[in-house]
Amino acid sequence: MSLTNEYLIQKYNVPAPRYTSYPTVPYWDTDRPAASQWFEVVKRTFTESNQQKGISLYIHLPFCEVLCTYCGCNTRITKNHGVEAGYINTLLLEWEQYLQHFPEKPIIRELHLGGGTPTFFSPENLRLLLEGIFAQAEIHPEREFSFEGHPNNTTTEHLQALYDLGFRRVSYGIQDFDEKVQRTINRIQPFANVERATLEARRIGYESVNFDLIYGLPYQTLESVGSTIDKVNLLRPDRIAFYSYAHVPWLKPGQRSYTDKDLPDSAAKRALYELGLEKFKALGYTDIGMDHFALPKDPLYTALQNKTLHRNFMGYTTCHTDLLIGLGCSSISDAKYAYLQNQKKVEDYKLNLQTGELPILKGHFLTDEDLLVKEAILAIACKGELVFTDALLEILPADAWVSLLNMETEGLLLLHDTGLTVTDLGKAFIRNICMVFDRRHQAQATAGQQVFSKAI
Repeated sequence: MSLTNEYLIQKYNVPAPRYTSYPTVPYWDTDRPAASQWFEVVKRTFTESNQQKGISLYIHLPFCEVLCTYCGCNTRITKNHGVEAGYINTLLLEWEQYLQHFPEKPIIRELHLGGGTPTFFSPENLRLLLEGIFAQAEIHPEREFSFEGHPNNTTTEHLQALYDLGFRRVSYGIQDFDEKVQRTINRIQPFANVERATLEARRIGYESVNFDLIYGLPYQTLESVGSTIDKVNLLRPDRIAFYSYAHVPWLKPGQRSYTDKDLPDSAAKRALYELGLEKFKALGYTDIGMDHFALPKDPLYTALQNKTLHRNFMGYTTCHTDLLIGLGCSSISDAKYAYLQNQKKVEDYKLNLQTGELPILKGHFLTDEDLLVKEAILAIACKGELVFTDALLEILPADAWVSLLNMETEGLLLLHDTGLTVTDLGKAFIRNICMVFDRRHQAQATAGQQVFSKAI
């Protein structure tokens, strides 16, 4: 069965979560839980896992000088770099609150700087922030430190400062090299800038360079996307994220600068994905799953082969820590048994911390059933297979079996006595397969209310 099968495209092009968590954020059920409740769970998870696995940190740096209209991230647009120092001080106040509840020094195993544009901050201020974080922590000998850089403003000084602090992976947002597409999404980014930032990172010693690309953007064609991938291949990034564009203008007004008629329709968008899939494989990249590709030399590929791949709010990762602390406005934390999201607005985030409060927006405490489903979805997304436990079978509704049997007939998965295996064709529909097990989505999704972007 071909990926171009129109029936499959029409059937599965429905709103679907990206499953960086289960339950997904719209279905969390606790509005502003008490900080004491949250810290109790954090302490439990920390005690169970810090010495064995260490912890992960995600630090959200929301500032950008220019709005990229396609972007769905939580950002603050400003050219005033005077905001850097105050935001760093607030991040350190938040970190201090966690340190007060850890029973011992945290061992930082994984750290990611996301945005926004982390390289909006000067190298000196990034060093100030990270040295403040590291001052009361230990660094795991097998650390995985990474950051997102904008090729237009990531300087040699940025790369060197972060390398000196232990960073070995950088992710550059490319999206597309076509000039018309770049103008439409307000992301003007010459190839020469990407080349400079990539070669400089490798010269300094970075071990993994990732490029983010997006398919489904306005005015993209098979020819233009093919040309973008050919240019990408000249630099041979170690990893590629080939994301489906999420058109959510009701959430991100910047996307209203173009209309639906400027976007490829479902079939055309799927053709763009198929082209990327075909070209990446021909160029030696392996399909990791959920729109990610890696060269065989990259640790992400090794983790896939060893079945140690993990997925969290930072996406696919080679680390599997049980405690992920998110610092910064809109950041999300995962304490294994509970989730928490920070205030989204910079002002609310800073005000809470300056008055001694944790900047809580919303949270969720996982039930026993949630934990079972979470593990099932992680297994499908990270290993491409699932073992049916007795506990999972007990909560699986009858209509789920109907969906799974249909997916087997369609060639998306193979069912066997002890579980299921996702096929190569099924990798393109992995969000849909995960959704079969998403009890909260099935129970709470409101007819006519689109919460997620479409799967295709």
